[in-house]
Amino acid sequence: MSADMSGAKWFKSSRSGPSKECVEVAFHEGVVGVRDSKNPSGPALVFTPSEWDSFTAGVTDGELDRP
Repeated sequence: MSADMSGAKWFKSSRSGPSKECVEVAFHEGVVGVRDSKNPSGPALVFTPSEWDSFTAGVTDGELDRP
């Protein structure tokens, strides 16, 4: 999936430290974008809201933890 993310308002987690080694997320025009904060002009991964909800639920539930 691709989407025009120009004009999106990107943000980092409030838990991210002062370094720029983070991902940023934007909710924009019906999609969710994820990008590398060190390369804001680079590509972004784009997800539907339901895909993003499934991902964040999996993180919260520990489904993506390493064994």
